[in-house]
Amino acid sequence: MDAVVKTGGKGYRVSKGDIIRVEKLKGKVGDQVTLRDVLMVSQGGQVQFGTPHLTSAVVTAEIVEQIKGRKALTYKMKRRKNYRRFKGHRQTYTYLKVNEISLS
Repeated sequence: MDAVVKTGGKGYRVSKGDIIRVEKLKGKVGDQVTLRDVLMVSQGGQVQFGTPHLTSAVVTAEIVEQIKGRKALTYKMKRRKNYRRFKGHRQTYTYLKVNEISLS
């Protein structure tokens, strides 16, 4: 069974046992997370689409890791004006392991 879930403004295609990296979700390592914004579910040859999401579908996942990504650097400069700005940003991510995809 496969599903497309929406979290953090992005869509992810998942199946049971997959580990995905999503925008940071609240919780600690080992906590269970329920993703209710399921856009599509395919089971065998049957495909169900939501408008915009399926109300009867739920994806249950477990938080595996909370991390920070690589540093993204930004540099601004104006020539001949002695103006320089240097800034860095590290995005936080959550790794999820999909335990179950259910339709009720």
